[in-house]
Parts: sequence; structure tokens; C-alpha cells
Amino acid sequence: MSYFLYKGLKKPLVFFGLKDKYIYYALAAIVGGFIVVIILNSLLDFLGTMIGICITGASIWTIFYLQDKKGLYSKTVNKNEIHIYPKQFKRIRNEKENI
Repeated sequence: MSYFLYKGLKKPLVFFGLKDKYIYYALAAIVGGFIVVIILNSLLDFLGTMIGICITGASIWTIFYLQDKKGLYSKTVNKNEIHIYPKQFKRIRNEKENI
């Protein structure tokens, strides 16, 4: 008996260009922005609505920017570090013995 492996199983969820965790961040920004628009609309009328919409748009733009800058997974920065693995030691040792 064989089982089929679905090709899209390990791919991240994509929605309007946002991937995985950034979809939830954008959803939170939209819901939070909606609440801010309601509050500012009751305090400042039309001006408050425009300010709230600008804040919501800026937060969504920031989420797209963060996705492009940081990516989906945590990345470590390699600052000119040299990593030597044991296989390289054996090769260097063998070259010295042949000389």
C-alpha cells in the first residue's frame, strides 16, 4: 500500500503576497486599524477617519517591508566567520603526510 505525498505540503501559506506568520500580523493590523478608525472617528469626525486609515495603511506597508527584510525564518548573520569541518582536517593531514 502506498501513500501519496502532496507536493504543497511543506510550502508556506500565501495570501496576497504575504506568507505564513505575516498573514496573521496583517490581519491583526487590519482589525486594530478598524478599531482605531472607529475611536478616532468618534473623537475627530472625518479628520480622525483619515488619520486612522493612514495609520492602518502604514502598518500594513510595514508588515510587507518586514517580510521582505527579515523573511519567514530567523536568520543568523555570518560576520566573516570561517567554519572548518573535520573532513577538511583529514584532507590537510593527508596532504602533509604525502610531502
